[in-house]
Amino acid sequence: MKVVQVERIIDAGIFSQSKDWQTIETQIFQAIKTIEWPKGSGSFTIRNESGKKRGQGSGVKPIKLACMETLKSYGWQLETPVDIATMRRPGPMDATCCVNDRLFCLEWETGNISSSHRSLNKMALGILKKKLIGGALVVPTRKMYQYLTDRIGNLQEIEPYFPLWKALQIDEGLLVVIAIEHDAVSDVAPRISKGTDGRALM
Repeated sequence: MKVVQVERIIDAGIFSQSKDWQTIETQIFQAIKTIEWPKGSGSFTIRNESGKKRGQGSGVKPIKLACMETLKSYGWQLETPVDIATMRRPGPMDATCCVNDRLFCLEWETGNISSSHRSLNKMALGILKKKLIGGALVVPTRKMYQYLTDRIGNLQEIEPYFPLWKALQIDEGLLVVIAIEHDAVSDVAPRISKGTDGRALM
């Protein structure tokens, strides 16, 4: 799998020039690049089948879990609760790593565009409250989106809202959106199940 675009929505202070960020970025990119399909192929080839119809298209959760397993091997914590709200705590972050007294988190999109908004809001709020030093949301491009579960959040849908988060007054922090894409398309590639077996993609 490949990273095709990285959008910095918030880039305040010096964190993005730090060695900590260089290490984090390298680990995220490597975790994405290690995702392969079919297993052992050395690349990511997706089945040429639209996800619009029930029972068709490739699942998203196994792709996400393959990335999470690699990050875990680098020492990241998975499903981390982060106390960023006063009334009701949002759901856990998909993966986090410690940067001094704060966390950097990564969210992998498996839901619709509303889920993408929630993830970015959650990370932006964490940065604003100085609980997080940064966050990254991984989403497919529109080119990849067509082969996945219907209505999955994607870069082109979330992009028009970037100015909203860019307008936040932040002293220090980094919020990025990472767009991913398959390496190839094939009529004979097996369909990725809509279950939770991420190890099958590593």
